[in-house]
Amino acid sequence: MAQTVVVKVGTSTLTGNGETLDTAFMAELVRQICTAMDAGHRIVLVTSGAIRSGMAALHLSPPLSLAEKQAAAAVGQSLLMHTYRALFARHGRQVGQVLLTRADIEDRERFLNAKRTFLQLLRWGVVPVVNENDTVAADEIRFGDNDLLAALTALVVDADLVLLLSDVDGFFVREGNQQRLLAEVRVLDEKVWRSAGRAGRWGTGGMVSKLQAAEVTMYCGIALVLANGRAPDVVLRVLRGEKVGTRFVPVRSLPARKRWLAFAPRVRGTIVVNEGAKQRLLHGSSLLPAGIVTADGDFGAGDLVALKDERGNLFAKGLTNYSADQIRRIAGVPSHQIPRLLGVNGKDEVIHRDNLVVLVPQTAP
Repeated sequence: MAQTVVVKVGTSTLTGNGETLDTAFMAELVRQICTAMDAGHRIVLVTSGAIRSGMAALHLSPPLSLAEKQAAAAVGQSLLMHTYRALFARHGRQVGQVLLTRADIEDRERFLNAKRTFLQLLRWGVVPVVNENDTVAADEIRFGDNDLLAALTALVVDADLVLLLSDVDGFFVREGNQQRLLAEVRVLDEKVWRSAGRAGRWGTGGMVSKLQAAEVTMYCGIALVLANGRAPDVVLRVLRGEKVGTRFVPVRSLPARKRWLAFAPRVRGTIVVNEGAKQRLLHGSSLLPAGIVTADGDFGAGDLVALKDERGNLFAKGLTNYSADQIRRIAGVPSHQIPRLLGVNGKDEVIHRDNLVVLVPQTAP
């Protein structure tokens, strides 16, 4: 039985594809969450709806500029939380607002600070209500949608399950002119990615963002279920193990820090290695300069980089001890030549094995 569960509800589900929050639906969702908590589950609620709430209160219509969206979120977030607070209070539950930006997840110290906050709220029996901090999040630091936010929140709280409540019944694959609902997905292959659609009128995610969220959870040992949020008792049915929607099955687990390395920080550049270095890395070695072919991009020491082989296949990520310029200068040489080439006594490893994570082979979109 899942113990810690991240439940994400999108704007289109909250509004029923209308222009205002459906408080009757929200009350039913809160009832299910509280029932699950009474049964022993720890629930984190990731919610959209702040911008939509602000637009309704201010009588605004799309499209809006970034500044207008941020201002609408400032108005709408308080309205959204007021609604949740009142609904959970009916069941004797307190809520705690947690607003995150991508920078909070990318920075390891802030990630751990967030973890401590979440765990304390859960120990108190408080429901963390999570949203992106739309008021301050510029495009370059946004999650882009709350599906990915839910998946990364699951990493923060070490969740067992992520439940994405959407306005669709699950994930459908295209087969000619027909579509077929998948009960399970065990690999994100090319057929699955091709079947992803676009976002709705009020949402920002669409199926692509849900697959991106599933990519995080599947390769970090966390189950993810995509289901229709307006199906009767959907939260409770999923937690009882009923076959509802589409379940994305985990393919492996990772230690907590490796989970963060694999998916939380954004990749800042690429290091290309030869086949010998690739095989050593796959078997647990550190990356030495002798195995490097070149570096692409403009990254600094301490940044997360992608590791690719000479055929362009991505197979690992890691935190580099050297900048892109420095790596290009030492590529292909033994480690003992680093001081002569760089003029400093640096580390022997370009990426230490403790700061490297090997990825599961998969087909990208």
